[in-house]
Amino acid sequence: MAGRTGGDGLRQTRGEGRGGTRLTRRGRILVWGAGVTSVVLLAVGGVGAWIYEDLNNNIGSADVDDKLGGDRPVNLSPGSKNILVVGSDSRDGANAKYGKDLTTMQSDTLMVLHVPADRKWASVVSFPRDSWVEIPSCQKGDGTTSSPHHFKINEAFALGGSNGKIAEAAACTIKTVEANTGLRIDHFMTVDFSGFKGMVDALEGIEVCPKEAIHDEKAHLDLPAGCQTLKGEKALGYVRARYSVGDGSDIGRIGRQQEFMDALAKKAKSKLTSPNAMYGFLQSITKSLTTDPDLAGIQPLYGLADELKGIPSERLSFLTVPNYGRVADQPTDKANVVWQYPQATDLFTSLAKDKEVTKAQLEKAKKSLVYASSVRVQVLNGTGVSGRAAAVAEKLKDAGYTVTGTGNAPQTVAKTSLAYPAGLESQAAVLASRLPDIRPTADGSAAAGVITLVVGPELKVDDVA
Repeated sequence: MAGRTGGDGLRQTRGEGRGGTRLTRRGRILVWGAGVTSVVLLAVGGVGAWIYEDLNNNIGSADVDDKLGGDRPVNLSPGSKNILVVGSDSRDGANAKYGKDLTTMQSDTLMVLHVPADRKWASVVSFPRDSWVEIPSCQKGDGTTSSPHHFKINEAFALGGSNGKIAEAAACTIKTVEANTGLRIDHFMTVDFSGFKGMVDALEGIEVCPKEAIHDEKAHLDLPAGCQTLKGEKALGYVRARYSVGDGSDIGRIGRQQEFMDALAKKAKSKLTSPNAMYGFLQSITKSLTTDPDLAGIQPLYGLADELKGIPSERLSFLTVPNYGRVADQPTDKANVVWQYPQATDLFTSLAKDKEVTKAQLEKAKKSLVYASSVRVQVLNGTGVSGRAAAVAEKLKDAGYTVTGTGNAPQTVAKTSLAYPAGLESQAAVLASRLPDIRPTADGSAAAGVITLVVGPELKVDDVA
């Protein structure tokens, strides 16, 4: 990709040029830890211990263990790590102008870094912030507890962080990611965008080359077309801009943020011989960083970066959860996206079992798109417990499936079953991926066009969709 201009205009070059930068895919993973790696290298070169302690003490720590509850996924691959990374944006102080009537912390970037047990590959999975998911019950800042409900995934950070504390915000986000992916989150780190501006300024800005002028009132950004070096507020506005750039989607913004952070990391690397620039950069990144207690320090973060740096660049995958516009299932919702199944389930299951997923594999799988609304299902109660079919049907409707009817099965059953007529294999696979341990079976006598779900006693309503 050297020498190519990205879709939103970030110059990608082999050298520094006029500030334009490009980093290998390893840089995208290490960008959050680039400062940590650099400070250790500087320390080895003779920087005083007081600087190490100064930077080390900047890193915040938030313990979430007592806020996650006991019903959590099991780590199926001992030795592997799942690290939740949140780019947060507090609406306090200077950041207040970026969100009208928003008084809580906001989550603008959300991803999970999966580090396998053998440390031979790694994956970074980005979650569009407009993903329509189930938000589980969370502790709120005012001492109350929220009820489970569906909403955008980034609400979890704001909901838990309504008191301005990272611990509650991170805990609700962890619970939400775990509930919707089945992945056990082992660590977390948040980077506040207020520190982002300081990082860019310490490096004397980053060059971008938008093909068209960008005018975005919400991001407070007004840029002409062409190459220019961005600092401070303009740099933050560029990575936050959405509606006036490209197709206006959060997916496009994810790509632009990844490219910008590539450039930031590469320029930081080029400034290793400039103590003043690096010190300002490291001050900004460490002051904006909060992690769980086990990662809260220069040494553990450097240890993480050290594990990652030996991974070949061709085995670092940067993935986005397969998704499509929710408007396909809910015509009135043109703002959000839903995850594509069974592709999303397959992705999460592979990572949970420590199996490598490449971007090419995921892109190929995404082509077999089946909308939830195209899955027509009748739900029958095989438990003998009144109301079970109706409860399951309601959950399926909330997830966008078309429920054609409910009723009682001819007899009680020992286990849930899913039967489909000829031609509905793909639709059955989509529905089965939202149910625990269900394998669909073909049924030549089934009614055409409709899948039959017989609810057994082991299927919990909360486990559906």
